[in-house]
Amino acid sequence: MTDANEAKPTPAQPARKPVRTALAAGLALMAGAAVLYGFVAPGKKSASSECSASVATAQRIAPFARGEVASLNVSRAPDRESAITFGGPDGQPRSLADFKGRTVLLNLWATWCVPCREEMPALDKLQARLGGPDFEVVAVNIDTTRLERRQTFLKDAGVTNLAFYADPGADVFQILKKAGKVTGLPTTMLIDPQGCEIGIMPGPADWASKDAVAFVTAALGR
Repeated sequence: MTDANEAKPTPAQPARKPVRTALAAGLALMAGAAVLYGFVAPGKKSASSECSASVATAQRIAPFARGEVASLNVSRAPDRESAITFGGPDGQPRSLADFKGRTVLLNLWATWCVPCREEMPALDKLQARLGGPDFEVVAVNIDTTRLERRQTFLKDAGVTNLAFYADPGADVFQILKKAGKVTGLPTTMLIDPQGCEIGIMPGPADWASKDAVAFVTAALGR
């Protein structure tokens, strides 16, 4: 960047102009190459300090966001999401911080959301296939009324492997909406073991598909 207060070359310094021009051109070329190869993202913030190690994971999984999960946006600047809270299967408050050390596929859904209803069995199958000490599908229901419908829906959908998480105040949705990360349901976020968001998927996906399994498996480093 040129300093606006910098003195211009005088006639006694004719040889410096081409050097400065060449240097500027070289820097521009380097910047262009950095953008081309993904080292920097124009207009994008850098990863937060606590998520700097997550950048490598995001870069590793990016090639796997294809096919059934091609709409999944892999983050170039992973950020901490530990402030998100919801109710656990035992009714006690939980947060993403409680899952530290595990990769989490956080899904927001509601019984009135038709695409949510359609993808829930696939999420259940993904949990059955890959769920364990290092991974969990955390499907958080955000219904605010007629709460008795939630368990009935899961039973009718044949969901048997997902633990029941809920946020009847829909605070999770509002927090993520305010942050510009959610516009509707369903929305799914991939959170790494450090609690950093490394990917977000607007809309439904076949999470039991070969593409989705390969994507999550890559995130787990298996």
